[in-house]
Amino acid sequence: MIDGPYFVLTLLGVLGTGLVAGVFCGFSTFVMRGLATLPPAQGVAAMNAINRAAVRPAFMLVFLGTAVLTAVIAVVTFVLWPDEGTVELLLGSALHLFGSFGVTVAANVPRNTALLRLEPGTAEAAAYWPSYVREWTAWNHVRTVASAAAAVVYVLALA
Repeated sequence: MIDGPYFVLTLLGVLGTGLVAGVFCGFSTFVMRGLATLPPAQGVAAMNAINRAAVRPAFMLVFLGTAVLTAVIAVVTFVLWPDEGTVELLLGSALHLFGSFGVTVAANVPRNTALLRLEPGTAEAAAYWPSYVREWTAWNHVRTVASAAAAVVYVLALA
């Protein structure tokens, strides 16, 4: 069983990846579905407001803090190579760093940036909105599964 500093790091990893998975799950299961039912101008305006509100210390601490933490877990695991939990620690870190943080940077943020450039009531925004919802949500499903899987794998490292 993992103990000492590894235990604390891994426990924090479970908490962080679980919280991130929960936020993403909420978006995948009801937030985006609700926004998709709105007329495009309202949906674009609402999503833009959400995207602006997300870049606040409370969420960014959890989101970026968890990414840093999972990177620290990976580095410490590579350097110290513990007797137990090595595979789980590395896998959990990879799932979160690539499947959650990486997907956010490569897929979701660029779509958010493109949406923020559009005026909600324009024809361009109305045309972009359906593909934005479909593509953003698909990538969000990936982030949700990756973060939840990272939490599960970190739990397995503790067992």
